[in-house]
Amino acid sequence: MAALETIKKELGYKAPYFKLINTIDNQLVDLNELKGKNGTLVMFICNHCPYVLHINEQLVLLANEYIPKGISFIAISSNDISRYPDDAPDKMKLQAQQLNYPFPYLYDESQDVAKAYFAACTPDFSIFDNELNCVYRGQLDDSRPKSTIPVTGNDIRNALDKLLNNQGIVENQYPSLGCSIKWKL
Repeated sequence: MAALETIKKELGYKAPYFKLINTIDNQLVDLNELKGKNGTLVMFICNHCPYVLHINEQLVLLANEYIPKGISFIAISSNDISRYPDDAPDKMKLQAQQLNYPFPYLYDESQDVAKAYFAACTPDFSIFDNELNCVYRGQLDDSRPKSTIPVTGNDIRNALDKLLNNQGIVENQYPSLGCSIKWKL
């Protein structure tokens, strides 16, 4: 399985609006009700990708650290479940419960949201400020499956801290790397 990187996009663009089902409680939610007071992290993940499985624990730790600081975390899966049934909404709910996700895990059946956010891989991260302008598109950290580098979340943590402290945009943003989004044929 070939790994892909985050698509490079000039920062500052507005977070595209969406309305999706939260697989955890089967409620329809939208970006405006989920956005954070101080910022929003939108991440495209899925159940089966080894790159996501490698960082899941750190995602939960980061969310538990930053949600109380007014940063919203939103996870979205956009994979074609006809070819990847492990990513189906019922299995998304089960994974979210098993891992104690403190954030919604949304299903993008049409894949329109992934396209609007320029998502190419899982994981794919974008951070938006309190006005929903993109200030970061990049990796969680330097760790990858089968590497000896520990999963720390340092790149995301640095970007969130800069956002919270009004210190401007992170200069060096390195693309995330992961499995491709499984687009419908």
